[in-house]
Amino acid sequence: MTKPITLLQAVNLAMHRAMQENKDVVILGEDIAINGGVFRATENLLESFGPVRVIDTPLAESLIAGMSIGMATQGLRPVAEFQFMGFIYPAFDHIINHASRMRHRTRSRLQCPLVFRAPFGGGIQAPEHHSESTEALFAHIPGLRVVIPSSPKAAYGLLLAAIDSNDPVIFLEPKRIYRSIKEKVDDDGKRWQLDQARKVKDGKDITLISWGAMLHETLEAAQQLEKYNVSCDVIDLLSISPIDMIPILTSVKKTGQCAIIHEAVKTCGVGAELIARIQENAFEYLKKPIARITSPDTIVPYAANEQIFFPNAAVILQNILKHFNIG
Repeated sequence: MTKPITLLQAVNLAMHRAMQENKDVVILGEDIAINGGVFRATENLLESFGPVRVIDTPLAESLIAGMSIGMATQGLRPVAEFQFMGFIYPAFDHIINHASRMRHRTRSRLQCPLVFRAPFGGGIQAPEHHSESTEALFAHIPGLRVVIPSSPKAAYGLLLAAIDSNDPVIFLEPKRIYRSIKEKVDDDGKRWQLDQARKVKDGKDITLISWGAMLHETLEAAQQLEKYNVSCDVIDLLSISPIDMIPILTSVKKTGQCAIIHEAVKTCGVGAELIARIQENAFEYLKKPIARITSPDTIVPYAANEQIFFPNAAVILQNILKHFNIG
């Protein structure tokens, strides 16, 4: 019988299967081989596949990105780990100027099938540059896919699909729920579609949209709203580039009310893009302005104040009650 596993274990399981299925899949990053990565996401892969395919790199994010792009253009499928999202910035030049543009620049002569994995978000009492939620930076770049799982099943199916993709994929793993959420995941190799959002709760009054770890606080708030006789559609975005608008627009046209909840700061976040698209395509269905519930526009605080920085279920609930005049 399949036992429930964590999101972290699902990531490991997906990489193990991908490497079994395809000898061109290689993994690389800082301390990912001998130590199994800072969170142990790559644990036991060195023993299974050897040092040629499981590569410890120097502490040099620019090198990791450059190596991965070179490998990808020559027929390999690298899966590179950045220890934390806040460490990814030295690799921006390679990711934005080369990985995202390789197919366009070479008129499809070269592909760039690679995955950049990074733990992201806060909630584990780490320093501020270990707690970044800057997914919108990558969503702005044409040529990149940006994927954010919210559960072990999603992590398994989406990571396998990301490794199969001929596009470069930024795969962001919400580390706050790395070990806190478990579910049964069959190691059957089933891929999830990369650019498809999913509805995780059905309702008729308000559409709630979220992704990553914040989806779980959103679901908790939706449950509490039922005490006020308010039922919510809850949509897990899963992909922020490209964005699957079909379930979002279908839901908003049904409910006429919408709130977007994300961990990242408000200004120029993915929530703003969602609001623009909803208003462009479903404005006449809206009964009220769309609400945004986000972290404030400031640097992530140190551990003592971390829990008052990110929206929790109570904050989400109070914002929704106030914005939609409920109760």
